[in-house]
Amino acid sequence: MFVSKVFRLPEVSPARRFPSFSACLPEDIPSRTADHGPEPPVRKPPKGSSQLNRWSRARAIRSGRRLDSPALRKMTAPHFSSPPPTSSSSSPSLSQLDEIPPSISDDFQDDGEVAAAKAIYMVSDGTGWTAEHSVNAALGQFEHCLVDRGCPVNTHLFSGVEDVERLMEIVKQAAKEGALVLYTLVDPSMAKSAEQACKLWGVPSTDILRPTTEAIAAHLGVAPSGIPRGAPGRKAPLTEEYFQRIEAIDFTIKQDDGAQPRNLNRAHIVLVGVSRTGKTPLSIYLAQKGYKVANIPIVMGVELPKALFEINQEKVFGLTINPVVLLSIRKARAKSLGLDGEMRSNYSEMDYVREELEYANKIFVQNPVWPVIEVTGKAIEETAAVVVRICHDRKQKCLMPRISKRY
Repeated sequence: MFVSKVFRLPEVSPARRFPSFSACLPEDIPSRTADHGPEPPVRKPPKGSSQLNRWSRARAIRSGRRLDSPALRKMTAPHFSSPPPTSSSSSPSLSQLDEIPPSISDDFQDDGEVAAAKAIYMVSDGTGWTAEHSVNAALGQFEHCLVDRGCPVNTHLFSGVEDVERLMEIVKQAAKEGALVLYTLVDPSMAKSAEQACKLWGVPSTDILRPTTEAIAAHLGVAPSGIPRGAPGRKAPLTEEYFQRIEAIDFTIKQDDGAQPRNLNRAHIVLVGVSRTGKTPLSIYLAQKGYKVANIPIVMGVELPKALFEINQEKVFGLTINPVVLLSIRKARAKSLGLDGEMRSNYSEMDYVREELEYANKIFVQNPVWPVIEVTGKAIEETAAVVVRICHDRKQKCLMPRISKRY
């Protein structure tokens, strides 16, 4: 990591602490001279909600963006007044960074931000989907550290690594940056090369795929092919499951927003809820898993289709949401449609939102077989997991309370 991307320092004389910094600074930063006088102190901007700040920093960290720390901007030349180091490196060493004054390091901890982020290299001989999602899922367990304790992480995905030469270049770069290497290399020889190279250069590493592959091979009693997905010698078979998934997606698109209610009996899942509760994206996500999904909006003054009550009621799922969250979503939607000022309707008014949710709740109470899922704060994947679990339990004849239960 180049320190110039983090430290925003004015140019200093070679007699300062880190003269090599000047080579990395942007050219548009003016030098400080005696005529200009000392640089005025930079005041910290007022902090907003601590919860919102943590969420904002978490999103920045997870997306790999560097954080702009007020503490970093306060660092000026007087902090680096000791004699220059003898090293000719263009960036400071770890020992030099450790010599930063305690007051500055304390500021880093207070703001939850640090100068250098730890790197994680994800290496794959395929698309890297498995490695990327595995790492993101694991990083979710460390948000308390990433946000509150100031230990940001930069993730780098290297996909399509099919030759040892490129693999060695990646491992060497990881050794220079002190990165962790996590790899999903299907070819046993490539995986072995990665393991040996990481040991040789002292790079911490883990094979994400091998433990699972070996466990499945032992369970099935069949050796793995060792060919990555998408390789020239491997063609994905067009199985019946593939065609069922395509059919499910086609069905779901045609049944969006209450269209063609006569086909509800063909659906595996029927979603019911007021506008902007996420029915359409949830439908598409479930369709990609092979479920034929229909969704029907609940609108005050408009009767639900009779076909909804004639099909198997265990297919129907209700969706509800917090009124404050729904209001904010609808306001954004109304603004995007240009429904501002005089043209704005009651679609994005709190009284109407509450009334519409109460109307939907009455329908849910009248149909106690329908599970009601609270989607507030849930990702599409989380809501889909609840729906799939309930469908599976009902298919397996698991005991389910026949009341309007909220999930």
